[in-house]
Amino acid sequence: MLMGFLNTLLPKKDTIVNLTFKNNEHLGQGFVDRKAIYDIYCENEKSEKFIVEIQKQRKIISKKELFIIFPIREQAEKGEWDFQFKAVYCIGILDFTFNDYKIESEKNEVMHTIQLKNQHGNAFYEKLTFIYLEVLNFKKTEAELTIRLDKWLYFIK
Repeated sequence: MLMGFLNTLLPKKDTIVNLTFKNNEHLGQGFVDRKAIYDIYCENEKSEKFIVEIQKQRKIISKKELFIIFPIREQAEKGEWDFQFKAVYCIGILDFTFNDYKIESEKNEVMHTIQLKNQHGNAFYEKLTFIYLEVLNFKKTEAELTIRLDKWLYFIK
């Protein structure tokens, strides 16, 4: 069921074929480094990885809390290496909204797909994608559910 849900969020080229529940805590290198908690590691048929993180409180992610570095760091190999990274997706199911940080026309959107862009509006690094679902913005009734994602959001909410 979880693969079915996640596959409604991702591009067709990244259909999940494997889910792995790993150790939930990843500690930073130093004593003062922040720890990160992952729920699920996912893999597609090209062995590209992404994570699912569920946030249950209202907080803004600061640069010290960028937990996304762990699945990237895990790909590093010892010795000779070609530095070819697998894609990493961060999917956040939020029970709060980012309305304080959005323009008016975006305040009711449910799904946000985000990539880092350069000053020309081009993707800086296409292998890193954040997908945020603002569940509180989902307002459809059961009778209005038409696509699979709508049904999942209704179920989650």
